[in-house]
Amino acid sequence: MWQISFQPLRLPAHRFTMGIKAALPRYELYLYTAVLSVALIWTGSWIFDASSENVDRKVFKESVKPGWHYFGRKMDVADFEWMMWFSTFRNHILFALAGHVIFAKIFTLVSPKHRSLIFGVYGGLAVLVTMGWTFMALVLSHCIMLYSVAMVKKKWLCFAAGLATLASIKLEPYNSWQEALVSGSFELQDILFYGGCGFSIMRCMSFALENCEKNDGNYSFSDLLKYNFYLPFFFFGPIMTFDMYHAQANNTKLTRKEREMWNITTKAVLHLGVILVVDVFFHYLYILTIPSDMKLATKLSDWCLGGLAYSNLVYDWVKAAVMFGVINTVATLDHLDPPQPPKCITMLYVFSETHFDRGINDWLCKYVYDYIGGDHDKIFKELLATICTFAITTLWLGPCELVYIWSFFNCFGLNFELWVAKLFSFPPFSTIEYAMGEAMSRRIRGVFNAANFWLIILYNVLALNSLEFAKLVGRRLIYKGFPLSTLSVLLVTYCGVQLVKERERKQALLDEPELVKPVDGGKEKAE
Repeated sequence: MWQISFQPLRLPAHRFTMGIKAALPRYELYLYTAVLSVALIWTGSWIFDASSENVDRKVFKESVKPGWHYFGRKMDVADFEWMMWFSTFRNHILFALAGHVIFAKIFTLVSPKHRSLIFGVYGGLAVLVTMGWTFMALVLSHCIMLYSVAMVKKKWLCFAAGLATLASIKLEPYNSWQEALVSGSFELQDILFYGGCGFSIMRCMSFALENCEKNDGNYSFSDLLKYNFYLPFFFFGPIMTFDMYHAQANNTKLTRKEREMWNITTKAVLHLGVILVVDVFFHYLYILTIPSDMKLATKLSDWCLGGLAYSNLVYDWVKAAVMFGVINTVATLDHLDPPQPPKCITMLYVFSETHFDRGINDWLCKYVYDYIGGDHDKIFKELLATICTFAITTLWLGPCELVYIWSFFNCFGLNFELWVAKLFSFPPFSTIEYAMGEAMSRRIRGVFNAANFWLIILYNVLALNSLEFAKLVGRRLIYKGFPLSTLSVLLVTYCGVQLVKERERKQALLDEPELVKPVDGGKEKAE
């Protein structure tokens, strides 16, 4: 399900941005753009051919169904979550969110002081109608228990109670017993059960931990209910920590920034366009179904396998960006500032910035990772912080062999980056890097970043597809494909990394305007 597709940690960016303002010659960047464009088109053609030639395979019958008839092609429907959001459950979502927007707008105008109460009442009624009394009673029991613990104002006790409650819906036999209490025939009841309960427990833990920080008295139980039952966030997130939500939802000075409504409308139209584009692509590129057929996957070329692994992570980002983007649009209409959509996997070449759910990421960073790790500059404190964070993440995702492997490798990758950064900060490495200049340093770092990029893909694609597919891609690109496939893929990835670095350089100049000396044709000029 959706929860497995994120890497939850974010480290300070300055650790990995040495030489970020170093410019490269324009012709070099043009060459990188050309190489990357040709490689993407070529890889896409391999995937298109594999999709077209194997559409009638027996294995494809369950996940490749008739699509839009005017395309004349079948559609990849392997992702249940995408189909649930934008086909099966689309009308329910639109109806519920439209009702929320209407009621929120009316009562915001009539009584802005009580708008957080209206959010909670509407959300509670929507959950009650959708899931029934037993589910509502179960969620309320979680809220009551964790609220009671919050009154003690002991952080360790809040964590212990919260993690124990989370374990009760993630571990057998306790989760099956609770799920059996919620009887009904609603098609998506099991999905909404785990989503609603899981996010409720995380929100209750945030409430309890923030209550521990409150010096004058305690937050009320109604504050917890209003926070927890905010409908746009209830079933699928993202999570806003209680302190942020409480301050924003109870703000009575409601004003719009300049062109804010225009930006909200633009984002809504953009999300609709992305949904249509993804549906079109699903008619031509069966990126989700092909990896599930290992017999077919073993027959594909190295480039095709690499393209499938990369495109699966890009799609997962698109899905997360659209899902959270739609919800965030509603939250923005409610004068909230929700967690932003994730950063595209294409723009990532370090583990420290890889996260697919900023809400969970912010929650973990605030209450676990930053709390234990401090400034994230000490190796042992960082190791302890990441282990604790990934232990909670493993529980959140649901402990199983695949999650254990995913957690271990991502935890290792995150710490390995710190170890390497520490090593290269000492002589003679630091002296050599300083002597070679920033531009050459950027190129050399780009080589290591390209290899790191593929480690991020391999460590995360196993959660999106399967361990067998990840192992197949790794063997083909690292062992069997060496040296031709390995070096050519790394070359293309290097070109992409340098283009991302150039984008970051320009953004850095906008944030901190100053003169930079490019190495364009040997002439120095202001950039």
